[in-house]
Amino acid sequence: MKICVIQPKYSFDPRDARKCFEELLMLMDKCDSSMDLIVLPEYSDALADVVGKEGFYGAVREFNETLMKKASETAKRCNSLIFVNAGYKTENGVRNTTHAIDRSGKIVGRYFKAHPAPSEVKTDAEGGHELDVAYSYEIAEPYVMEIEGLRFGFLTCYDFYFYENFARIARENVDIIIGCSLQRTDSHEALSIINKFLCYNTNAYLVRASVSLGEDVKKCGCSMVVAPDGKTVLNMESRVGLGICDIDPRAKYYKPAGHMGAPKAHYEYIEEGRRPWLYRNGGASVVPFDQVMKYPRICAHRGFNTVAPENSMPAFGAAVALGAEEIEFDLWSTKDGVIVSCHDSTLDRVSNGTGKIYDHTYAELLELDFGAKYGEKFAGLKIPTFEEILQKFAGRVIMNIHVKIWDHEFECDMLEEIVALIRKYDCSQHVYFMTSSDKMIRRAMEYASDIRCCVGWDGNKDPMSMVERAIKLGAYKIQLFKPYFTEETVKKAHEHGILCNVFFADDPQEARKYREMGIDTILTNDYLNISNTLKK
Repeated sequence: MKICVIQPKYSFDPRDARKCFEELLMLMDKCDSSMDLIVLPEYSDALADVVGKEGFYGAVREFNETLMKKASETAKRCNSLIFVNAGYKTENGVRNTTHAIDRSGKIVGRYFKAHPAPSEVKTDAEGGHELDVAYSYEIAEPYVMEIEGLRFGFLTCYDFYFYENFARIARENVDIIIGCSLQRTDSHEALSIINKFLCYNTNAYLVRASVSLGEDVKKCGCSMVVAPDGKTVLNMESRVGLGICDIDPRAKYYKPAGHMGAPKAHYEYIEEGRRPWLYRNGGASVVPFDQVMKYPRICAHRGFNTVAPENSMPAFGAAVALGAEEIEFDLWSTKDGVIVSCHDSTLDRVSNGTGKIYDHTYAELLELDFGAKYGEKFAGLKIPTFEEILQKFAGRVIMNIHVKIWDHEFECDMLEEIVALIRKYDCSQHVYFMTSSDKMIRRAMEYASDIRCCVGWDGNKDPMSMVERAIKLGAYKIQLFKPYFTEETVKKAHEHGILCNVFFADDPQEARKYREMGIDTILTNDYLNISNTLKK
């Protein structure tokens, strides 16, 4: 099979966009009927560093139609398969899209970049291109399409950096991975390492097209063809033009699976010994990060505590199983420094014990029953640790963590220990801290800036007090405490980009009123009832 990768010039001057585009078209004219597969780089309709949303969308408006028509004509003229990356217009904007075109010039598939880069996600006001990336927050299998008996997988630019995805692609048994890319900041050496690593781990060929920043520049470029054993078949480095080579797309690489083992693909050998619980969250049950999950939301306060004891694993599990976007729970520290979840500082109401939680060791708390007072069927339930909650639910739900230790500003605030557990379970983007202590909010934001903080009620009945505190602190959210807020409170918060929780609503009519006021997240003890009401 004869492969052709096209590597055109790229400019950091937006005024060169038309010139670079016209030179790309001339390179396409050099393709001929000996070629079976032709690949173009990422953003072939925006080959200059266009600025902001209007700059990018303007380039798409000016060049996209011409590019796609040219690609179709080239496919027919050369009797070749062509993969071209260019904008694809949707109701919500433009998507970074690799279009698959068959030998008749017909589009037979579209791959939407799985990992849009930050510059593509950011709004125009933030200096980004504001693309349509809504699809990227949904569960999806690797996009694979079969053409002429060959299985094609896809990666686009930023996708190349998510190595944990390589094993998932490998399981699709693809023959060729199409890589339309820029990767303007990586050295030739780094690109070569990444591409070889990809092929060795997926047992597939990579056909990657990029752009040249200049013949002498040692970054970007590197339009390549790499074999399944990691050997480089073609590397254009920074040369402008066509890169042509021959491959056997069905060739695979098998090696002994360990000393004296039977021949297997590398990923098959690795899968035999995988221990997925040792590293990152993964899988279809992981929900979008807090900063991208949609509003409005419902938060199961202390879990779904109308069907199971509050702040218990059954209550949390019931809420998560029913689709709660958030759960809320409270943290205290035991006498010996174990972080546990309980609403009250005292044991009397929720267990068969007495006294303060922080005056007992964890071993002493384990001797108590935290379920029997709720109902006989929960007799024997133990107090959950923060780590146990994370073990079961990290990444599966947004966690509104009310750190009661901080409300009382204990000398030992356990900040480092709490953050360490969040880091251990890789869920810093699925949690936020809630406390009434401004001092601890400042300390937490300084110590762990990637974990967001929510301002809690400090007893001030002035409706605007909490908003003013949040503005001063730079917090992203407030948790309003009824009845000490008004619609004007919510309006002022939103004007400053601050989101509003409210504690609480178990009455459907009250929940509707809060939703109409613009409340972003309603805390409730009766999750299913309120959820069903608001969905209607």
